[in-house]
Formats: sequence, C-alpha cells, structure tokens
Amino acid sequence: MSKETKEAWREMGLSMSEYRRVVELLGREPNYVETGLFAVMWSEHCSYKHSKSTLKLFPTSGPRVLQGPGENAGVVDIGDGQAVVFKIESHNHPSAIEPFQGAATGVGGIVRDVFAMGARPIALLNSLRFGSLNDRRVKYLMGGVVGGISFYGNCLGIPTVAGEVYFDDSYAGNPLVNAMCVGVINHDEIAKGVAAGVGNAVMVVGARTGRDGIHGATFASEELSEASEARRPAVQVGDPFMEKLLLEACLELIRGGLVVGMQDMGAAGLTSSSCEMATRAGTGMEIDVARVPRREEGMTPYEVMLSESQERMLLVPKPGHEEEVRAILKKWGLEAVVVGRVTGDGMLRILENGVVVAEVPATALTEQCPVYNPEYREPDYLAELHGYDISSLPVPEDLDEALLNLLASPTIANKEWVYRQYDYMVQVNTVVPPGSDAAVLRIKGTPKGLAVTTDCNGRYCYLDPYTGGAIAVAEAARNLVCTGAQPLAVTDCLNFGNPEKPEVFWQFRRAVEGMSDACRVLRTPVVSGNVSLYNETNGVAVFPTPVVGMVGLLPDVEKRCTMSFKHPGDVVVLLGETLPELGGSEYLYTLHGVTAGRPPQLDPAREWAVQSCCLTAIQQGLVKSAHDCSEGGLAVALAESALAGGVGAEIRLEQDLAPHEILFSESQSRIILSVAPEHVEQVRRLAERHSVPFAVAGRVGGDRLLIKNGDATLTDLTLKEMEEKWRGAIPWLMA
Repeated sequence: MSKETKEAWREMGLSMSEYRRVVELLGREPNYVETGLFAVMWSEHCSYKHSKSTLKLFPTSGPRVLQGPGENAGVVDIGDGQAVVFKIESHNHPSAIEPFQGAATGVGGIVRDVFAMGARPIALLNSLRFGSLNDRRVKYLMGGVVGGISFYGNCLGIPTVAGEVYFDDSYAGNPLVNAMCVGVINHDEIAKGVAAGVGNAVMVVGARTGRDGIHGATFASEELSEASEARRPAVQVGDPFMEKLLLEACLELIRGGLVVGMQDMGAAGLTSSSCEMATRAGTGMEIDVARVPRREEGMTPYEVMLSESQERMLLVPKPGHEEEVRAILKKWGLEAVVVGRVTGDGMLRILENGVVVAEVPATALTEQCPVYNPEYREPDYLAELHGYDISSLPVPEDLDEALLNLLASPTIANKEWVYRQYDYMVQVNTVVPPGSDAAVLRIKGTPKGLAVTTDCNGRYCYLDPYTGGAIAVAEAARNLVCTGAQPLAVTDCLNFGNPEKPEVFWQFRRAVEGMSDACRVLRTPVVSGNVSLYNETNGVAVFPTPVVGMVGLLPDVEKRCTMSFKHPGDVVVLLGETLPELGGSEYLYTLHGVTAGRPPQLDPAREWAVQSCCLTAIQQGLVKSAHDCSEGGLAVALAESALAGGVGAEIRLEQDLAPHEILFSESQSRIILSVAPEHVEQVRRLAERHSVPFAVAGRVGGDRLLIKNGDATLTDLTLKEMEEKWRGAIPWLMA
C-alpha cells in the first residue's frame, strides 16, 4: 500500500473493515483513484448501507406501479396510456453550509432524475425545516434556501406548487431541505438508466466538468460540526439556464428513440452514473477521462470521476445514432462527447489517454457494498417525556389570545412570504395553488388532474416514531383526499441522525415500520425515495423526520375541492372524533415551550374510512370545502378555512372535553367539510355507511369565527384580528 493510499482511505470515509473488504474484492490493494471510487459509492448517501435492510419493509408494488424503487424515479399509471413520474431527495448538508446553492442544486438534481426517465417535469415541491426565526443565522439560512429554490425553479420554468415549512429548535444547526419533482409521460416513452449493448458508445452531455462538489456524497454522510464550514468547496454550483437546455435536449433524444439508457450525474458524479448504469444492465464500462470536457485545467482522473458539477448526464446512444445525438445537443447549445464504451466483462475501467488508472468490478461498487444491521434500542428520554403530566400546565385564561398566538406560530402561520417567491403558475397547469391542503394541476389534453403534497410532523416522530411515521402517510393522503384526489403512491425522504447510535437507528426502524403499515392500509405503495442520515450538529440529532411526498389522481379536475369556506348559510360538518390529545402538539410547544407526552394516536382503519367517506362525498358533488385538522387542532383548521374564504363561521359543539382540548387537540382522522343545507343528510348517510363519526358543527357566515361548546363561548375573533396575526407573523420575523 502506498503512503498516499494508506492515508487516503480513512480521510475519504472508509472504515478499516471496509477497506479490508475492498482489498478482498479486488484481490489487491486499491490505488488512490480506486480508493476514491469505493469511498463515494460506499458512503451512506450512495449505498444506504445502514438503511437498506430496513427499507425492505416498505410495500413497493401495486396495480398502478410501473416502476418502483431502484431507478432514477418512481412511475405510476394514471390511465389512458399516461403515467406520473416522481421522486423526493434531500440536500440538507450542502444547504447548511451554503443555503442558496445547496437548495438550488437540490432542485436541479431532482429535476434531472425525473427527465432522465423521459418525463416532462410539471411541478416542484419542497419540505423545509429550520430552527427559530428569532435566530439571525436561521433567518439567513431560510432566506438563502427559499431564494435558491425560487431561483432555480423559476429559471427552469417549472412551477413550485406545494410544500411545507416547520420550525423547531431541533433543526437550528442542521436545516432540512427536501426537494420533490413530478413529471408526466406516456407509457411508451419511459426511459431507464441502463448501459446495455456491448460495444455501444458512452457519452457525457451537458455542462463541462469542474472541481465543484468533489466528495459531496461523503460530506452528506457525516455529522455537521464547526469544521463543516471548511467543506464549502463540496457544495455544487448550479446553472438553471444550462439545465433548461439539457432538459429539452434529453427529452428530444428520448422522444426520437435515440437512447438506450440515461442517468443524471448526481451524487458521486461520473462514478455513480457509470457503475449504476452498468450494474442495472449486467455489463461493464470503459471511460477515458481525458475525453471528458472540462472547465478547469489540470484536473486529475480522481477529480474528474468524483466531481459533482451540475447539469450533466451520462447516456448510451443507440448504435449508429451518435451523430444525431451530437446534432441535437448542438442545436441546444450543448456538448455531447463520446468518452467510452459499454463492455461485456462487468468491469468499470477508467483510463487517461488510453492508460488504465483504475479497474474495479462495477458490482463491487454497487451490489457488494457492506450492508449493516445496526444495534437499536429505545431512547431513555422517552420514558420521561411519555410520563410528563400535561394536566399540570396552566390552562390559558384567554383562549382568544391562545388561538391568535397559535396562528402567529411560524409553523402554522401563512407561508405566503415563501411561496410568493416561487412562480407557481408557469406552464398554466396549476388550478389549486400553494396555501391549500395540496396543490392540484391539470393534465393538459385530458379531463384529469394531479394533486401533490408533502407531509411530516417531526415532533410526533420524536415522541413516538412508529405513530409519527404512520401519521405522516395518513396526513399526506388526507390532504390529497380533501382536494378530491385518490391517493396513488408515496415517495419518501427519511431524515435522521447518526444510524451508528442505537437510539437513532431505533427511531429510524420504528418510523419505517409505522409508515409501511399505514401505506398498506391506505393502499399507497412506496415507489421512490431517499435516505438522509447523519443529520446532527455537534453530536445532537434533528428530530426524526420521515417526509412523505404523495401524488393523487382526480378523474375530473373540474370536481376539485379546496379548503376555503364558500357561501354563507353552508353547514359546517365534522368527520371524525376529537379526543384529549395534546401530546406533541403545537399548542404545547408554542404556548408552553414543551415537547412532551404521547402524540395523537392513529387508527389506520378509521383513517381509511374517514378518507373514503370524504372522497365519495366530494366526487358526488356534495361538498363545498374540505380541510383536514392537523397542527393547532380544530380551532386552527376552522380559522384557516375562514381566512382562505374570507367568510366567518359560527360553530356550536357539544363535547365533554376541557375547552383548550376541544380547540387545540390534534386528534387524527378528522376533516372539516362545508356542505349546502340540502346535502347534509346525504353526507350523514355516507358517514353512517362508512362507520365514521359525524357531527353538524355550525354554519358559514359573518365576519368572525365564533366557537361555542354548549352555552359556553370558547373563542370569538374577527377575521381581521386573526388575519393580522396569521398573515403577518413570518414577514415580521424575517424583516
């Protein structure tokens, strides 16, 4: 072993046992370049070596699933020979160091995953987590992340239509930035990331290669610390205008039937794209790095192979069509260069000017990575938090003030400050814009629509990862149902701490178990996703945050539903039941500074019944508005529907609970409907048929929200009072 290699493997992130495994697989010591290939491909970010065995718990098949996990993105049938393609990924570590470019290149990467499948991207979503906006650095991070997302998406001409933003001190040092992309495609145009056909050319297309992003994958597989700022060079730099050209060129190549396979050069760059494409096809690949177009002089083979420069694709053209590929790329102002060929020996062979500088089995980098089954155990903190006596906390004397404080909580407050920076109407498909339970887009040339959303409550997962994971799936599906869409499938982004800590891996495993069980009951298989581990700052992990992205189908987009109250005189109906469940609630966190108790429980069978009842009622044209109860409970949900519609409501309840529990409990499986008076009985009969609790709660009308329980007034606020707090909170904090 050379001195250079001996010092390198540890610095690159390999353990002693992993390095020994490399030697065993090769039958010799690796050289420096080969060590780098193994280090990036065996990083957690690329290999999923700690999570792979647990991910097998997810249901991944279903009657509509055309492509599940293992490709660039998932593909689900939506009828008429069409499919929806979607995936979510994280860019947490880069965004913590350089928020603008970290978030921007996260958008660019997920878009390339979708159009690599041959789909035209029609929507972007994001799921964001930050610390307190009273912290100047957090404000800087949020401003940079939102700016980066809007810059890249707006320049690409892809609307950013939905998402979520949560705030908690848990995320102060390690924000979470998860980006999701949705595209549509015809069945006969689906492309795969395979390097098939021995002797076929291998081409690099798009931007030139530089030194940015080298070892970005390994950087994303370690905890953040004060030293992480020195890793700023590992953050990639994006050019959305180049990506727009690349998108159109790649779609033209696929439509023209010129491509055998194609893959984005994302994490680990040319290394991952080459060995993954070869592995999927059961082939090998030979690449001469001297042929790779570069924008910097003096780059070594190691740097070329590990660069994560953006806006690049690796493709295998159909034999004899290389010049056509070049001509199309040239038309779009891009380069297309043959850098190698597909081989039949299963080896990834790297040359420089014809001289071999690295030679390893492609499957050694992909399928033969060590898989760990980490120790796991329940964290000690849970016993104390579950035993916390919530009843010992003082009950607010002024429930009007309590509701106003919750509406001003950044997690609940209006997010217009965020989404007004996004062009959510470009492509003119958006028929329900940001600010509702889910966005809805029309599919041009058809009567159909797609509903899209992201969801997760990390606080619930911290207190009970199984229940929190299940609720993430349930709430995502519930949000889609409230628009009139049938939930189809899931993409997930699993954000956790260091899996080598037994308590963290226990959180991870339990969350996946909860998500899997909910997916089975709700019939939403997992078709794609991403695992982001080591989300820790100085050894302290973020809340376990398994974000769920979900897509639903509306057979007739004209029958869509929104959350806003519509007409005075409409009857307000509650599906579901309110229980005294304040554990892990926004009420506890905002009004008392407490994260404790047990989160609200979820009965998946009840959830399925409530969703089925609501969806049937919407499809039968019986519902004016639908809105799920989530953070902040019934009072916040009612306020949101009233504010969205610009009309108040008078609510009269008959419940045997404490006033603050009635208002702020976050019991699951609840949906607020507004219904024309003549349709109330039909909705009641539907609820009975589905065995769903049903209650007439009040009427829409006026300019205030009045909530009474029996003869007691719980809260009585004007729309103006609520709107000032709800709409003004985030702009004031970000000023």
